[in-house]
Amino acid sequence: MRSTFMGLEASKRGLFTQQSALYTTGHNVSNANTLGYSRQRVNMEATLGYPGTGLNAPKTPGHIGTGVQAQSVQRIRDTFIDRQFRQESSKLGYWESKSNAISQMEDIMSEPSDFGLNESLDQFWKSLQDVSTNPENASSRKVAIQKGIAVAESFNYLSNQLTDIQENLKNEILVSTSDINSILEQISSINEQIQAIEPNGYMPNDLYDTRDVLIDELSQYFPIDISFEKSGGNALSIAEGSVNISIKTANGPISIVTGKEFANLTPNTGTTAPMTDTEGYQPFTSFTVTKNGTATEIEYGDLEANRGKMLSLIDSYGYGAVADQTGFYPNMLKNLDDLAKAFADEFNKIHAGGHAMSANTGVPNFFEYTNGAKDIKVIDAYETDSSLFRASTAAGEEGNGKNALALANMKSKPIAGALGTGGLNGATIQTYYQSIIGELGVSGEQAIRLATNSQTIKSTVENNRASQSSVSLDEEMTNMIIFQQAYNANARMITIVDETLDKIINGMGRVGL
Repeated sequence: MRSTFMGLEASKRGLFTQQSALYTTGHNVSNANTLGYSRQRVNMEATLGYPGTGLNAPKTPGHIGTGVQAQSVQRIRDTFIDRQFRQESSKLGYWESKSNAISQMEDIMSEPSDFGLNESLDQFWKSLQDVSTNPENASSRKVAIQKGIAVAESFNYLSNQLTDIQENLKNEILVSTSDINSILEQISSINEQIQAIEPNGYMPNDLYDTRDVLIDELSQYFPIDISFEKSGGNALSIAEGSVNISIKTANGPISIVTGKEFANLTPNTGTTAPMTDTEGYQPFTSFTVTKNGTATEIEYGDLEANRGKMLSLIDSYGYGAVADQTGFYPNMLKNLDDLAKAFADEFNKIHAGGHAMSANTGVPNFFEYTNGAKDIKVIDAYETDSSLFRASTAAGEEGNGKNALALANMKSKPIAGALGTGGLNGATIQTYYQSIIGELGVSGEQAIRLATNSQTIKSTVENNRASQSSVSLDEEMTNMIIFQQAYNANARMITIVDETLDKIINGMGRVGL
């Protein structure tokens, strides 16, 4: 015979289960605005029916239900969408960082502009034409010399400013590496906590969310692969376990997190010497990944193209040997150096073929430099004595300005010879400069377009993820009413059973009393 108190037990279980569902709903509502929080639900299941199986089991009609229980509290998450989000985050990290680096360069180059190098050159050519028409005038010579100084200072400014930004990029590489190492340590710590909780049969959903936020952040820096390792003990089948993370490379994945073990990344320069924050260019060569005392090298060529903020920073900052440095900023600095050298060499060559006003032959060169754009300058003697400027093609002819005219005509003169050897591959000074500005503009436009495209795709994926995992207050309010009514019904059922028991206990056997 079944127990009279069986109805009380079934309703009690219903009370506890609906109460758990209400508490979970309240937890969802409380975290509606929490970053990375995934809504949770109580997975309810019917308890085993009565009677059980066995030779001594009572024979009753039907199989009577015994109520409900909360089997688990599970967060709502789609691993496929998570993987998509992290792939797009890696792409966006690359193009967004590159777009920022190019934008800073464009601000410095500032072309077309009333104050850029191109304008300084135009004014210099114009001042030389003025000297050619009035070569004996000291004022026109002084103006030409000052305009030459302005051109040199424009080269200096561009080179120094680009070098400063390049230095900032190096610091950003170091800071980003430090952030990555911190993220890896935090993920391993969460893995350790999860490994301690799951074997007891619990679902640490809030730890899962915290870990996923860190993985999302990590995916901005590198393209990553993740896998899960199940916990032992009494862990539920839907428990995620600890996460293993590796960086995708051309030579296969490089492990950076395995359970509670994590790697430490170090950016290297030259022959695997760690990059430091000391001033000066230190071209990137590789990352050293140290895990469990074992070091693995990830060289620049091993990194997946156009993926991750770190690769973008390296592409902009520069990599390879110092003598053969490659990268967006090193290339621009080299172009400026080639331009400054070709400009100074050709100008000095024409200038040396002329004659000064005085009997003093003066200094044949007008410009001097050691490295190129960084230190090009007008020789000091010309600032103190403008008569040293060689405007004439013949000695003693103060009214002869033909050499100044030849200098002014440099504006349209092709500079033969290969780059780096004093030539510009047949381009003129300004057309060469305009070509590198044009390339900068095209690169900037491409970076902005691809960053916008990546952001659009990432936003779409993020919205898809939010539609499944984020908290909808309207939905939670509906669930709250559903669980509340179910709780009330179970409470009412207990009252009915109580009244039934009261009749059985206090009313039966008292007929006629």
